[in-house]
Order: sequence, then C-alpha cells, then structure tokens
Amino acid sequence: MPIKTYRPTTKSMRGRSVVDYSELTRSTPEKSLCKGKRSTGGRNNMGRITTRFRGSGNKRLYRMVDFRRNKDNIAATVQQIEYDPNRSAFIALIAYDDGEKSYILAPLGLKVGQKVISSDKGEIQPGNAFKLRNIPLGVQIHNIELVPGKGGRMARAAGQVATLRAKDGDYAQIKLASGEVRMVNLDCKATIGQVGNLDYMNASMGKAGKKRHLGFRPHVRGVVQNPIDHPMGGGEGRSSGGGHPVSPWGQLAKGKRTRHPKKPSTKFIVERRKK
Repeated sequence: MPIKTYRPTTKSMRGRSVVDYSELTRSTPEKSLCKGKRSTGGRNNMGRITTRFRGSGNKRLYRMVDFRRNKDNIAATVQQIEYDPNRSAFIALIAYDDGEKSYILAPLGLKVGQKVISSDKGEIQPGNAFKLRNIPLGVQIHNIELVPGKGGRMARAAGQVATLRAKDGDYAQIKLASGEVRMVNLDCKATIGQVGNLDYMNASMGKAGKKRHLGFRPHVRGVVQNPIDHPMGGGEGRSSGGGHPVSPWGQLAKGKRTRHPKKPSTKFIVERRKK
C-alpha cells in the first residue's frame, strides 16, 4: 500500500505522510461488534499513574476482534475491510454462512468477497485459521496462540509475520519477526498470511498535534527534570547526568536484559532475539 504525501502548504504538511487508505471499503464500523472505551490517562484502578505521558486524544469505539477463531468448519465471506483506531492493522468484517458476523485481523491480500474458514482441513490461503499441527512447514502465519483456546497473542501488529520452522513431538518451532525462535503447542491456532497495512511504520505524523490526537502527551527527558523526579535530573546548567542512563526508578536503560531469569516460559525459547 503506497504512502500519501501532501503539498508543503504549511510547515507541518511539509513533513507529513499518511497511509493511503484506498484498500478500505467502509468508513463506519459494525455497531453490533463495538463497545465503548474509556480513556484511562495511564492510570490504574487505584488512580495511580502506571504509564507516563498518556492522556487526552480523540474518542474511539472498541471493535471486538475475534482472536480465538473458534467457530470451526463454518465458512465466512469477507464483507468489508475497515480501519481500527485501536491497533495498527486493518480489520475485516466477515459474515458466516449461519448469519453471524465477526471481525478478524485483515491479512495482506485479503479481498472483499473472499471465503475464509477456521478448520482442521482447508486451503492454505490468507485469512484461514488452522491448528499448527495442520499447517505445512515454511508457511507464513500470524495471530498465534500461546495457550490452546486462549486466542492469538503473537504477531498481531501491522506487517507482522512469523514462520513455522519445525515440528517436534507436541511442539512446533516458530521464528518470530524479532529473530526469536519459540516452541508453541501444536494444538494452538494460527492464521495464514502476513498482517496487512505494511507501510504503517513508514508514515510520518508531521506535527506534535497528531501525536496528541492519538492520546500521547509530551515525553519529558530525564536530564531536564528535577532531582526529586528523576535520578538523572538536576545539576548546574546543562548536565548529562554523570552516570549511566537509567529509568525514573533506577533501572539501567541501555543494554541490560530485563527478562526475569526464572520466568517459566523461558524453557519454550529455543533461540533468543539477542544472540
């Protein structure tokens, strides 16, 4: 999908580029598959800020995307390709043969009118969902479950794709986009193809206001804060902090591995992202 640029009529337009939404076929969502979404402002249920620099932004409805794909052996027809403000990927509205409608992630190459299915047997084409034991080796997949029946967890963002590399016993080896190779149970489901909207990362917002519309507030560097607010703050004049870059809570910010060494899922990682 190409990137759309603008004439430099203003300073912000000079550097702005957006994804060409010509692939989308509908501008309004399916109301029966939407629900309200409250803005948290980065706060948890106690009212404390757990994620900094969040707030404001445009209102949005949450589209209930089906990550489980557990409606087996019933074919569905793609009716629309839609924009979703809650994720970088596009979504597809599908209608099953029994009349039920659902949203799924729109893989690359999915077209209106195409048939998709979740089954044990079927054609290996984008949008179809199978258990890993029924997918041939070397096939590109996305929306991969980690626990059977819990719904897809990996490779869900725009342009993401993983490759089924091997099968051994009850587990499959999947190579993720990061380079990590991970073992996943063969009874877990995955969807064929690569997530669409590949040019999402190539678009440029062009102005700070666009970032505010998405719900992000300005990010303040630690070295310009006060000593009470950040370990790298304070000092007479401009100061780089004098030590290794750290987070507001003293965690090393560059190079230190933060994964817990005794995390139970470590045994399923065959190759780490960082060699």
